Amino acid sequence: MHFTFGAPWFLTLLVSIPCFELCKRPSEIFWLSTVSWIGRTLAIWDRDFWLKSAIFASIVVALADPFVYSGVDTHTPRKGRDLVVALDASGSMAQSGFDKTDPFRSKYDTALALTDRFLQARYNDNIGIVIFGTFAYTASPLTYDLAALRKMLATTDVGLAGENTAIGDAIMQSLRTLDYGNAKRKAIVLLTDGRHNAGAHSPKEAVAAAKKKHVVVYTIGIGKPGDYDAPLLRKIAEETGGKSFDAVDAEALRKIYDTIDTLEPSPIRSERYLGKRSLAFLPILFALLLLSTWTLRMRKETA
Repeated sequence: MHFTFGAPWFLTLLVSIPCFELCKRPSEIFWLSTVSWIGRTLAIWDRDFWLKSAIFASIVVALADPFVYSGVDTHTPRKGRDLVVALDASGSMAQSGFDKTDPFRSKYDTALALTDRFLQARYNDNIGIVIFGTFAYTASPLTYDLAALRKMLATTDVGLAGENTAIGDAIMQSLRTLDYGNAKRKAIVLLTDGRHNAGAHSPKEAVAAAKKKHVVVYTIGIGKPGDYDAPLLRKIAEETGGKSFDAVDAEALRKIYDTIDTLEPSPIRSERYLGKRSLAFLPILFALLLLSTWTLRMRKETA
């Protein structure tokens, strides 16, 4: 077994321990006729000083995350990719009837729930979220923090980016978001229920940019056939090496996300501790014991 700290930089706080004695407020001056009337107490014999120091040191050691481990696997492959999910939040996404189990639920809320389900299993991917309507914006940059990503996704709603559908801007904004990632394989999952009718960039221009950056685009058209521009979505997917899907209802969208989930990921190297066991609870317990001792002592002195 080996011993180390997960956050050793916290240990630098230990150098502040002498300040418990040296940084005290200046004492008031009293004039006495003889010094034999007062006692002399050095900091080295001051029990309060040592108690405070030990409590502080214990807390610092706990913050430094001590743990033991049996070994380190530095060649564990972590598979994943840089992935951006671009969600259509235009006005038409407020329509209901897409989810047969909940007819009054809007298409956007259903898509949001299924996207969240999809993200839960993507712990190896570096994922970002783009929301688009009349314009497109990055709701979350690329991150491995799925909890934060899902919370950010839950704050989005229909109309935040306008009422129209800017598919070209959605792809361009997704490409800008992907520029901050370093994975070899990069992909965009674009979900829409409408036709391109807004934005500063055309789908043709966006596809050309995606091909230049070797980014694969997977398109999902949701809703009734004819509601969205299926030929355009197929062309976007085909020209970038992706695949186009049609989701007539929530169940079909769930299956599509399951299919996308099987895409070939690219390897990302990471370091993993084997047999890791945290010891942070030990200094915390010691600090609580010392704090209890100090509290009892103070109560006795003031009784």
